[in-house]
Amino acid sequence: MTGSNLAEALGGRTEPEIAGCEHPIPRITIAAFCNGADMTSAMQSAAADRRLAKTHFSLHQGGAREAAAHFTQNPTPDLLLVETVSAADAVLSELDELAQVCDESTKAIIIGRNNDVQLYRKLIRSGISEYLLAPVTPLQIIEAISHLYTDKASVPLGKLVVFAAARGGAGSSTLAHNFAWSVANTMKIHTALIDVDVAFGTVGLDFNQEPSPGVAEVLASPDRIDQVLLERLLLKSGEYLSLLTSSASLEHDDNFQPAAVETLIDMARAMAPCVVVDLPHVWNIWTRHTLQRADDIVIVATPDLASLRNCKNLMTMARSRRANDSPPRLIINQAGIPKRKEVPLKEFATTVGQEPELVLNFDPPLFGLAANNGQMLAEVQPKSRAAEGMRQLAQTITGKQMKAPAKSSGLPLPFLGLKTG
Repeated sequence: MTGSNLAEALGGRTEPEIAGCEHPIPRITIAAFCNGADMTSAMQSAAADRRLAKTHFSLHQGGAREAAAHFTQNPTPDLLLVETVSAADAVLSELDELAQVCDESTKAIIIGRNNDVQLYRKLIRSGISEYLLAPVTPLQIIEAISHLYTDKASVPLGKLVVFAAARGGAGSSTLAHNFAWSVANTMKIHTALIDVDVAFGTVGLDFNQEPSPGVAEVLASPDRIDQVLLERLLLKSGEYLSLLTSSASLEHDDNFQPAAVETLIDMARAMAPCVVVDLPHVWNIWTRHTLQRADDIVIVATPDLASLRNCKNLMTMARSRRANDSPPRLIINQAGIPKRKEVPLKEFATTVGQEPELVLNFDPPLFGLAANNGQMLAEVQPKSRAAEGMRQLAQTITGKQMKAPAKSSGLPLPFLGLKTG
């Protein structure tokens, strides 16, 4: 290989994207040493990211020499991130000092400003796990860490989509169920729909399924959660959709431990490429934790003042705690109810800082018929605005397109033109 440009040597790799289906980052200790304010800011943002929630991340000032001094008196972490501003010739000598005080099992990612393929090769040969060219973004840091701890044979976690209501009665559950059905039946993606509203959940009703212990049984004994138990409790609804229903019984409460809900969802994500969670309209530790861990959040609101206030609060929370993720998607539901004073859509979007992904008009005949029949909107009226909206949302979030049926050329078959006699 000729040339000294590191980006060219790596195949022109640019900032990697964190896909919806991602590999989990294990419970590891990470220590980062940064010289500049920009790198410190990027590290702080990465440390606060949901993908590193299981790690223990410590941030320090300085470079390789400061790290070496620190670890003469402190245990070394599982992973070391070090920024260096030194010239290429000095980088290796600095790292030699650091290697003298680090455990052999410690992995290291170096971040520097030397765009030199020869330096990159020397660093890799010396045992450095990765070299990143500054400046780097939080997502590049997270992707590099994930790459180090990814088992090539492991199956990535499925995309987690969480539906939440801005207020009770907004229709979040109905739209979550229709979205999951669209992903499964339109995109042909294996999907798990989890109803965590143990007292008032409606997945069983909407899909015409008998209620089962489902979520309540699993979360009551989180230590028993495994793939065998989950497969036994999941109900099939067609070829691609599986349902984890709630018992809809007032004998159960929702005082779950966040770790139990996380274990349940992660187990489902290991089994299905797409997991949809129908979140109840309550606010506690586990609902907040579930929202923060989602790949995509869909907030369903109605165009009224209560929804506007609550939606703004949810958007603000999500943006502050999910800085490296796209903002929640907004659906305005039940628009145009006769004689109801509504907040104008433009004013709603301006206030919450987010344009709606979808606006669905008030349509009692369609939604009522679907609910009474235990059917989805697309099964009742495939060409309705609501059904089409769910299909579009499924395509947008999954990143897949529907396969269009083969079109006829419009020409008659050859034998139709044959004359007899």
